[in-house]
Amino acid sequence: MTRVPPVRPIALDDILAARDRIANTIVRTPLVRLELGPGHPGIRLKLENLQPINAYKLRGAANAVALLSDADRARGVWTISAGNAGQGVAYAARQAGIPCTVVAIQTAPAAKLERMRALGATLVLVPFEAAWKALEDHAFPGVEGVLIHPFDDHDFIAGHATMALEILEDAPDVAAVIAGIGGGGLITALGSAFRVLKPEVRIFGAEPETAAPMALSLTKGSPQAFEGWTPSFVDGAGGRSVFPRMWERMRPVVDGCIVLSLDETRRAMRILAEKSRVISEGAGALSVAAALTGQAGPGPVVAVISGGNIDLTKFCELMAQ
Repeated sequence: MTRVPPVRPIALDDILAARDRIANTIVRTPLVRLELGPGHPGIRLKLENLQPINAYKLRGAANAVALLSDADRARGVWTISAGNAGQGVAYAARQAGIPCTVVAIQTAPAAKLERMRALGATLVLVPFEAAWKALEDHAFPGVEGVLIHPFDDHDFIAGHATMALEILEDAPDVAAVIAGIGGGGLITALGSAFRVLKPEVRIFGAEPETAAPMALSLTKGSPQAFEGWTPSFVDGAGGRSVFPRMWERMRPVVDGCIVLSLDETRRAMRILAEKSRVISEGAGALSVAAALTGQAGPGPVVAVISGGNIDLTKFCELMAQ
C-alpha cells in the first residue's frame, strides 16, 4: 500500500481558501424548496446536479488539482471512480492542461464512461472488486502519476466543504443536512464544516439497503465490511466497507445514517422529477428518501442532490416501474 499522510481535521481556513480557489471552476448551486404540502418534513434541495459535470465531485477535484505543484502537474493525475469523481478530476485536469487517467468501474453507467472520455480522460476499465482494492491501496498496477483519491484526500474533502458555506448563506435556519455516503468524503466535508460553523445542525448519511457499511459501523462502533453487498442502480453510494481512515474522519462529525430500500430511493427520484423537474441519479436521491422518513426531524432539512448522471433510458425504466 502506498504511504499516505495522516488524517487531520478539515479546518475552516482550508474551506475558505478552497472557496476562493475553485470559484471560477464550479457553480454556486441553488437551494430550492421541495414543495410537498402539509404532513411532510420541510425539505430543501441543494442542487449539485447542476455543476458542470452534473455532480458535486468537481468541488473537491478542482481544489486538489489547483494545489498540485509544478512537478506533480508534469506527472499527470489519476483517480478511481464509478463516474462522478472521474469526471471531476478529468474536468479539472483538462482545465489545467494536464493528462488524466481514470481507473473506472467497468459496470458504471455508459453516460458516465462516455463523459469521462469526452473530458479527455484515459480510462482503465476494471471490475468493482479491483477498483475497491485500488481505493484501499491508493495504487493500481501500471498507472502512473499523482493519485487524487476520490474520498480519502484532505484537499478533495476541503473542496466539498465549500458546499456548507453556501447552505448556511441560503438557509441559516437549517436544522439537519443529509447526503448519501459512498466513500465518505462528502459527509465528512459537510460534518466538518457544520461542526465549526453551526454545531447544532445534525448531519445524517444515507445508504441503500444493499450496501450500508456506515450504518453497520455506527451500530458496531468500529469500521465494518458489509457482507451482503450487492450492486444496484444506486451506483454512486454504498461501498463494500468503511475504510478505517474514513471512519476516523466521519465518526466525529456524523450524527447518524439512514438506510433506504431501493423502492424508497426510486420513489424519491420520481418525486424529484415530478415536483421539482430534477433528474437525479440514485445516489443523489438517497438524501430525499432519507428526509421523507422523518428520521432527520421536521426540518428545515437540506437534502444534497449529489449528482444527476444517470442514463436516461435507465431513468425512464425506473420511473415506469
